Amino acid sequence: MVNDIRTLGKSGKRFTNWAKTYTCSPELFFEPETEDEIRKILAFAQKKGKKVKVVGFGHSPSDLACTTDFMISLCRYNKVLNIDKEMLQVTVQGGCLLKDLNDNILPANDMALSVQGAVCDLTAAGVISTGTHGTGANFGIISSYVVGLTLMKASGEVIAIRKDDNPELLSVAALSLGSLGVILSVTLQCEKAFKLHCKQLPNSLQNVLENLEVYVTSSDHFRFFWYPYTDSVVCFNATRTNEEPQMKSSWIWEMGVGYYLLQVLLWISTFFPRLVPSINKLYFNLLCSKAVERIDRSDKIFNFNCLFKQYVMEWAIPRNKVAVVLYELKEWIEKNNFPAHFPVEVRFVKADNIYLSPCYMQDSCYINIIMYRPFNKLVSHETYWNEYQSIVAKHGGRPHWAKDHNFTGAEFSKLYPKWNEFCAVREKMDPNGMFLNANLERVFNTRPSPPRTYV
Repeated sequence: MVNDIRTLGKSGKRFTNWAKTYTCSPELFFEPETEDEIRKILAFAQKKGKKVKVVGFGHSPSDLACTTDFMISLCRYNKVLNIDKEMLQVTVQGGCLLKDLNDNILPANDMALSVQGAVCDLTAAGVISTGTHGTGANFGIISSYVVGLTLMKASGEVIAIRKDDNPELLSVAALSLGSLGVILSVTLQCEKAFKLHCKQLPNSLQNVLENLEVYVTSSDHFRFFWYPYTDSVVCFNATRTNEEPQMKSSWIWEMGVGYYLLQVLLWISTFFPRLVPSINKLYFNLLCSKAVERIDRSDKIFNFNCLFKQYVMEWAIPRNKVAVVLYELKEWIEKNNFPAHFPVEVRFVKADNIYLSPCYMQDSCYINIIMYRPFNKLVSHETYWNEYQSIVAKHGGRPHWAKDHNFTGAEFSKLYPKWNEFCAVREKMDPNGMFLNANLERVFNTRPSPPRTYV
């Protein structure tokens, strides 16, 4: 048994997230292909008193996936298990990538996910465990489209949770930060395949904020980018259409030379921070000052290029707090001459009843700030991060689980009405804390944690 598991696991593996902002060296790294292999890994971990962390594609720009004990990647546990064309539901193993669903499975069956985030290199288990979201006044986070899942507890027991049979438990398990067990399968509610007509239009921050509800409700999926040191925003309005895919204007943004030029300019700005406002204005005028229209398959509109490595912080706030938060952030950036990179991304998400959802029982707005890492260079961002967290926290903000934050259970217990109920279920399902790591020990205030490895 021991030799069998050690053959299955690899030592010396170094895990680094996509943004290259966090890294760790797990004692053993596993890529199981079967349920039985996963069960053996958990039994071995229990015998050795080791923690187990399941990792998806590694897109989370925080230490959420890091561990020095055992790490399980589900990259080989990625099969499509069932397509229900009548119910418009797809069931996949936890490691199945949304990219594979978008490219092959769903279009072939005339189906599509109702909403997606910016990238699709995400596993089904990872995307729901972290509360990944898109945008749209009538659309929830991706976890809200989970109608069933199966997970393996630390004991090796497999439990099936379905919305029709146990909606309360599903409200716990559909967004659990990986703290309950290994998610073996996920069933997602889809809809008929659809195309989106996306209009990209320049606007002013003042105009958008003064007429926010009109903009948020005037299309299926609305979001906007604000360019710090300007009053300029670019609005994206995407609505379902039966028109054929087409491009009505060329996008300089999609040109590789544009990406490279941006990296060069931002790299230079690390030596001369005063250049950042001019860079922000230049790229708005270059990329966003003219109207652009696209009609394409839904996932191709939802997903976009994240450019290059970056630090990211994102919080969800009550929708009625958008203006006050953005104006406070704008005032701080300009008063302190902080070289804040573009864009500040603003998206809108419908309320839900998922216990740990940042949108629990409130229509929310997600505000995402970034600092690029040109050519992977370290870039000062801590002051910006601390001030932004201070602003959103005083307005009832809840941090995106996959991204950096300094909150612990003391703060979360005040922000989430079902916090204690979730913790009770977690402690019952994983009484020895096998699925906790340093990040989750901070979140749940279980015990002191070793320092994070941050780069």
